[in-house]
Amino acid sequence: MKKLILPILLLSFLYSCNKNAKSAESKDNNKKFEQFKAHFVVSIWEFYPDFAASQGYHKLDSVLIVPDSGSRIKQLDFANATLDSLKSYGLESLSDNNKTDYYMIKNQLESTIYGINENKSFEWNPAEYNVCGSFAEILNGKYDSLDNRLKNFGLKMKNIPAFYEAAKKNIKNPTLEHTQLAIDQNLGGLSVFETDLVDALDKSKLSETEKKSILDRSKLAVASIKNYADWLKKMDNKTPRSFRLGAELYAKKFNFDIQSSYTADEMFEKAVTHKKELHDKMFVIANKLWSKYMGSAPKPKDKLELIKQVIDKVSLQHTTPEKFQSEIEKQIPELTAYVKAKDLIYIDPSKPLVVRKEPAYMAGVAGASISAPGPYDKNANTYYNVGSMKGWTAEKAESYLREYNDYILQVLNIHEAVPGHYTQLVYSNQSPSIIKSIFGNGAMIEGWAVYAERMMLESGYKNSDEMWLMYYKFHLRATCNTILDISVHTRNMSKEQAISMLTKEAFQQQAEADGKWKRVSLSQVQLCSYYTGFNEIYELREILKKKEGNKFNLKTFHEKFLSYGSAPVKYIKELMLAKE
Repeated sequence: MKKLILPILLLSFLYSCNKNAKSAESKDNNKKFEQFKAHFVVSIWEFYPDFAASQGYHKLDSVLIVPDSGSRIKQLDFANATLDSLKSYGLESLSDNNKTDYYMIKNQLESTIYGINENKSFEWNPAEYNVCGSFAEILNGKYDSLDNRLKNFGLKMKNIPAFYEAAKKNIKNPTLEHTQLAIDQNLGGLSVFETDLVDALDKSKLSETEKKSILDRSKLAVASIKNYADWLKKMDNKTPRSFRLGAELYAKKFNFDIQSSYTADEMFEKAVTHKKELHDKMFVIANKLWSKYMGSAPKPKDKLELIKQVIDKVSLQHTTPEKFQSEIEKQIPELTAYVKAKDLIYIDPSKPLVVRKEPAYMAGVAGASISAPGPYDKNANTYYNVGSMKGWTAEKAESYLREYNDYILQVLNIHEAVPGHYTQLVYSNQSPSIIKSIFGNGAMIEGWAVYAERMMLESGYKNSDEMWLMYYKFHLRATCNTILDISVHTRNMSKEQAISMLTKEAFQQQAEADGKWKRVSLSQVQLCSYYTGFNEIYELREILKKKEGNKFNLKTFHEKFLSYGSAPVKYIKELMLAKE
């Protein structure tokens, strides 16, 4: 026995020394990686000052990068050099937080290289060239005095002529769809320089000389924007590029943008199966509601037609164009009170949400969206942008309002605001990782909003057959977004086939289907983020519910999940299951 004691003590001592050495090495590696991240973020802002401003970092507000070949070479050099630097950090010794940051930085850099060398949207998407939004944010910001913001505004305008000249040199055989979007959005944004700037100068304390200098420069800016739009209108584009990305480029973009544990093809199959499951559930409810809304009318033999007829009747319950925005404003505090009463998740009352008319420079892609402050400007307003129906025909407005009827408007507000995007993005800004805040994963962000819809109804929100039927209809939108995007960009789905699927199988109004076709022709992959993210979050929740049994707490799950910031769900899943 005594002979065994010494070897055991020796082994224990060696193990302890080895463990302490590894712990010291890990601590040192994490410290170095934190320094690397801080340097990396500052470098990123120098390449993308508008991106920096959107995150609340305003030290470069006076800078406008000219998007020429020289700037792209610098981006590539930086991406390749930083990828080499990443290799020097031992991934195994990094903390959970730093491991996910490592993966997200690597993905961001590789995505940049893919974008410049392979996707090359700077050649075929003229809508990438639009300065109006970044200048509008300077005027709308509350982060500095108006006079200082106006001075930065004036300095930033210096490069506007060169910016649009570089754009004209970059563009080769653009898509017709993106060309028209560029014309509409650039001309729509002229009000930033022609009206908003003038109003701001009137309120400022700048000298008359300073005001005149800024106004003179704004006239050159307006002329450059108009010239760019005219150039696009007159372009002799005999061989326009198709807006369809193609299977090879799409698969790569899906992997970079979504960062899912599933491939695009796997998510396509999941979405097709899920669509059928939703149809089965909707038929049960619609069949039950038939007599309430259709009286003694004979039931159609086709299940989808029966669902459609009931949905069409329920959809007649809607607000008016004039009250659309005010109805949204009214519902936000109601949703907040419900979440609090049910103890579903903590919502910080100090973070304001402002419902506003969608700015002109944002118009043309989505009818409702959230503009959230970045991690450097956490106390700034979050804006709920609501599209206007001004100038629409009565028929188009009616179609839109039936789509966003009294039931679906509530689901939309859950998605966009409480406890959807607004709530999640407030949590994201509290994340200890600035990497997760600035490179927020779209599938996690959109997936959370779609998950929030389902979770709210599961908790008993406005429980009725009509509410569930309309929720399933809205959820079909997320599901069919994936089917639509992959089919259009990789499987040559025609506009007619797309509209048919959206109206007959997703029960969308014509205005919504037309808008979705426009969106799929102007974007790639993003439409997959809704269902893909939802699917992965819901799968994770159900795994944890099964593992924890009676100990599972919904609020604890929500707050723990969101505490990791806007990281890809597959990484959050790894960390949460490892903790279990």
